[in-house]
Amino acid sequence: MPDDLTPAAEPIPTSGDAAPAAPAPTSDDAPVETPADAPAEAPVAERRPTVRSHHGDDVVDDYEWLRDKDSPEVLAHLAAENAWTQAQLAHLAPLRQDVFDEIKARTLEADLSVPVRMGGSWYYTRTEEGRQYPIHARVPAAGEWAPPRIEPGTVPAGEQVLLDQNAAADGHDFFSLGSFDVSEDGARLAYAVDTTGDERFALRVRDLTTGEDLPDVVEDTFPGAVLTPDGRYVFYPTVDDAWRPYRVWRHEVGTPAADDVLVLEEPDERYWVGVGLTRSRRYLVVELGSKTTSEARVLEADDPTGDLRTVWERRDGVEYTVEHAVLPTGADDAGTGGRDALLVLHNDGAENFALVTTDIPAPGAGPLDPAAARVVVPHDPDVRLDGVDAFAHHVVLSLRREALPRVAVVDLADTARATPDQPWTAREIDVDEALFSVALDANPTWEQPLLRVQHTSFVTPATVLDVDLATGERHVRKRQPVLGGYDPADYVQRREWATAEDGTRVPISLVWRKDAVTLDGSGTRAEPAPLLLYGYGAYETSIDPYFSVPRLSLLDRGVVFAVAHVRGGGELGRHWYDDGKLEHKAHTFSDFVACGRHLVESGWTAPERMVADGASAGGLTVGAALNLAPGLFAGVLAGVPFVDALTSMLDPALPLTVVEWDEWGDPLHDAEVYARMKAYTPYENVPDDASAYPRVLATTSLHDTRVLYVEPAKWVARLRAAGAPALLKIEMSAGHGGVSGRYARWEEIAFEHAWTLDVLGAARR
Repeated sequence: MPDDLTPAAEPIPTSGDAAPAAPAPTSDDAPVETPADAPAEAPVAERRPTVRSHHGDDVVDDYEWLRDKDSPEVLAHLAAENAWTQAQLAHLAPLRQDVFDEIKARTLEADLSVPVRMGGSWYYTRTEEGRQYPIHARVPAAGEWAPPRIEPGTVPAGEQVLLDQNAAADGHDFFSLGSFDVSEDGARLAYAVDTTGDERFALRVRDLTTGEDLPDVVEDTFPGAVLTPDGRYVFYPTVDDAWRPYRVWRHEVGTPAADDVLVLEEPDERYWVGVGLTRSRRYLVVELGSKTTSEARVLEADDPTGDLRTVWERRDGVEYTVEHAVLPTGADDAGTGGRDALLVLHNDGAENFALVTTDIPAPGAGPLDPAAARVVVPHDPDVRLDGVDAFAHHVVLSLRREALPRVAVVDLADTARATPDQPWTAREIDVDEALFSVALDANPTWEQPLLRVQHTSFVTPATVLDVDLATGERHVRKRQPVLGGYDPADYVQRREWATAEDGTRVPISLVWRKDAVTLDGSGTRAEPAPLLLYGYGAYETSIDPYFSVPRLSLLDRGVVFAVAHVRGGGELGRHWYDDGKLEHKAHTFSDFVACGRHLVESGWTAPERMVADGASAGGLTVGAALNLAPGLFAGVLAGVPFVDALTSMLDPALPLTVVEWDEWGDPLHDAEVYARMKAYTPYENVPDDASAYPRVLATTSLHDTRVLYVEPAKWVARLRAAGAPALLKIEMSAGHGGVSGRYARWEEIAFEHAWTLDVLGAARR
């Protein structure tokens, strides 16, 4: 199920719409004047004490009144915060312009994705110079499986535009595409858009033979709508008042939305629901899941008005996912005959998950018995099984070993020749790098001879490969273009290990420009370098090696980029996650501090040359680390930060609170959880005197439904009242992911990079 507070990944810029006006270029010598209307003093949020009482503990909160975003007074305060931030950072306008220009100059603005084969067409997205959003299109396919060569910046012959996001976004300050699904016959498109940032999407259906939208409009849907193979029905989820997807509906195309049929409703407030089709297009699957427990229900796709059947009944603490496969019963029918089955990836008695095969529940029958399943990939304490994908002739495993994500392939013909009790043998797709990420790319077709994967690292741009499943031969279809003469050999990536307070070894990944960071003969730093330390540490989300064009603007100025792979993430398997959640949550923050101290003690950097960076749940990580070790950092960059976590987890009426209790604990009903959270949440623990705190920049969005804007607004108010140099930047027309559109996003990155470089003392032009 989706993670609620996951970080907004730094996107690989590929496309866009008309660029907004960027700051006017400033000559290197011209001083930047503070605007005449700039505020003379920082805004001061009035103290309006409210008392919160739980478990015999009375807490006075001076800034809870900032929660009312409809209040003109609150909006005026937020506007004043923006004005103050802009005035304080006006001197960085030339540097912001430089960084923006560098990102733009390194990006092929008129670009396109590698075409993906589905049915009789090749599907792709392309971008045009000066435009914010991608264009979704297709061209006819012949019998070949090598994608057509389409030159970036050109419109290929025979192209049919399915959806131009630029046209759809016209007239809106914000635009986000949620659902996007084409029927198996290619005749209909279901898509959904959000134009406010609140993640409520209007669902529409387009007739792709005419290019016109049908009258069908369903308001307030959640992403993940799917068309049945014949295009007659759309299944889609909707959310409750707490922003929890809890219902699945069936809409018959051509009928009023008021006639839509409720297929499933999940009353348990801990569970999210989602719907999809198996790759075989034979089954609809509805998944229900909390943070710790899941359940799947299936239905034949050619009987969409039938009844869903439960695979395994939910059992507390047991998570599983299902995938339809056709398993051979003999050596001659692998992938062409055999029996329909489900592949079930589960953690019942298998901390790092195991894979089993089982029957498909029969119509009218009850749930299956898990004990009757056959183990085909047993549990391995050193390998975390992350996912399973079935194809006509192969099964693909996504796994994690030695803190790196990998992909392995099982040939079903080999399973037919093995004995029934013999585990499956998988071959990994290997990569010749010390640090890397390998993951499945788009593979929508059941019967395909090639497997598409993506490979990247901190120094290798995202590379799309087609692997021939019969021969193992690899075809590089595309490497993310980086203009301006980028050479991976100019950069170095490396892993180090810090030692946490309890003796646990915590991995750190580093990347830097070879000629910008001087090493002595022993391989250690000759002098401390400016360093940006990123951390997350929640939801078993792993911060794996990835390439970033915007990051080059930091590396080329001598900044070392480091990732602290703290507990609460999933880098080292399920135990790494479990050891950084609930009663063990404090490990996340002490691990981050331990990583920072290791980087100082080993000579990589110095406290006055290090910035801590975290977003969403990672904002909680860096905010808590700030309170634990304020002298360890020169600055803290916190994006949409979850810094008032206790207040949020005490209010079940807020979006996501009940869902989140499995991750953080339930402080409303459990005094022990309350005391534990109160001891670490950043807002609760700002000292009365924070004048020795480093510089803080918090960014947020008014319409964020995951981490409400009020959390960083209150935090900054309290930090500033305690004497800390804190700034707040708030987008007034965006959600959790920030601004929409690539150029607007680049401007946001440039803003944050310029601030970071200034704090690090590396702000050369």
